[in-house]
Amino acid sequence: MLRNLAGTSPPRRRWRLVGRDPLLFAVPALVLIAGLIVLPSLETLWLALVKPDGTFAGLSNFADVLADRETLNLARFPGQAPPWGSLIHNALWIAVHLPVTTGLGLLLALALQRVRGAGLLRGFIFLGMVMPMIVGGVLIRFLFDENAGIVNALLRSVGLEAWGRSWTAYPDTALLALILGSVWLWAGFTMVLYSAGLATIPRDFYEAAAVDGAGALQQFRYITLPALRPVTAVVVAMTVLWELKIFDIVYTATQGGPGGSSMVLALQMYFYAFRALDPHHSAAVATMLTLFTLVVGVWFVRTTGREE
Repeated sequence: MLRNLAGTSPPRRRWRLVGRDPLLFAVPALVLIAGLIVLPSLETLWLALVKPDGTFAGLSNFADVLADRETLNLARFPGQAPPWGSLIHNALWIAVHLPVTTGLGLLLALALQRVRGAGLLRGFIFLGMVMPMIVGGVLIRFLFDENAGIVNALLRSVGLEAWGRSWTAYPDTALLALILGSVWLWAGFTMVLYSAGLATIPRDFYEAAAVDGAGALQQFRYITLPALRPVTAVVVAMTVLWELKIFDIVYTATQGGPGGSSMVLALQMYFYAFRALDPHHSAAVATMLTLFTLVVGVWFVRTTGREE
């Protein structure tokens, strides 16, 4: 009798229920994703494709947005000072901010790799990242102030008094001031990621390379950079996504001014929705931003897939 009981297999019905357990646990998350992400995204897309009277507009809302000088002002770019349009401003933000923060983060991670008290220094550098971006925008405005700003004080100390001005108050320098100020706010993030990546590289690689006669630059080129390639992919993807959705820094520092010279896509979307009370063009800008982020996401997935 004991033998028969020991050889009895569990009922098939119980195994089927156990196999469904992961799906049951995922149901609450799927409901939240559908209600908070999928449905609002579909509604936004619908608003971007219809007119205020509800008739289908096709891509006319997108054409109107791209024809708006606040989005694309090719008559002034690149020969004249900003405004050049929010689309060009976002592109310039990526072109300047991405390489500077990536390179600076890697440089800081390398410099603090074997420094006593490096953890404390990393904490100070990372303060810009944990600070609310609204506060960061206010600080950027003060950093570049003509009288109270540290940037102008440094310029005066090296004999560049002609550059002394309230940078955020002039069309030709407002966007540059915001981009340079955001480097300070984001460099701590890239530094922390690169520091974690450097910690995963075995020291044996460097010791073997040193025995073979490789110098510091050769070790950096043939060991450090290839080993950090997955980390660099994460840094690039996260930084570009942050640059595309930049809003709070610009809103608190300049509100897109002066004269639209620091306008960005996320702020333009906000102005369409809550100042012009135009949800259709606002939804068109939101859809454009979503498409841009999807491009970055697809690139990141393919890049990390190849690394694996």
